[in-house]
Amino acid sequence: MNFQQSPSFSGQRVSGVQSGLSKNLFRLEDVSIRFGSIQALSNVKLSIESGEVIFLTGASGAGKTTLLRVLSGDIKPDSGKVSIPSPKRCFISKVFQDLRLEMNKTCEQNLWAAYDTSIYENKKEFKKDLEELASVLGFDNRLDLKVKDANGGLKQKVAIARALLAKPDVFIADEPTASLDSGNARRLFEILNIYNVRKGMTVIWASHNKELVKNFSGRIIHLDNGKLIYTGHACFI
Repeated sequence: MNFQQSPSFSGQRVSGVQSGLSKNLFRLEDVSIRFGSIQALSNVKLSIESGEVIFLTGASGAGKTTLLRVLSGDIKPDSGKVSIPSPKRCFISKVFQDLRLEMNKTCEQNLWAAYDTSIYENKKEFKKDLEELASVLGFDNRLDLKVKDANGGLKQKVAIARALLAKPDVFIADEPTASLDSGNARRLFEILNIYNVRKGMTVIWASHNKELVKNFSGRIIHLDNGKLIYTGHACFI
């Protein structure tokens, strides 16, 4: 995978745009969620179209993670209506703070968890994509390292690579650059931009990195105390 060119994406799974999904992938109507005394989301109205890049912003506790988990189908609202795409027609890869890596396995072994015969013709094809993506993300020389011995940045890269190797229609991530330095964070932004522009992958992620967000095209969804207070261009931040 040449970093300046389109990623391989040679398997059978295709983007939502190409597979005939409706343009409007996600729709939330007056969605509210409470955890005990905490109002995590309050009457959120939102729609996300296929092929969009969404930057979810807001302070800690604003409701970003809760909203991502609603969009990924992990939790249901206390009230309101949520419409998300069927898993049979739209595959969602997600990377949350609990990276769910196998600590006693190597980085490469963790990546092989994404291997699917319905996507890849054979293991050779998958291995090629694995090595190219590891190279692009800058950890091709650490594939044999056990995850338990990896630092936070490397663990995050492995989780992201595993999600992308599944060739998703939608990529959802919660602070995927949290453990990355500025150079690696920008590289990740650029990689996801390639997947979005050239392959139609919808990208939805929470980020505190305002300077990077400003340098990429996409839509800002800003939360404050569980309320959606702004949706628009990056000039807001």
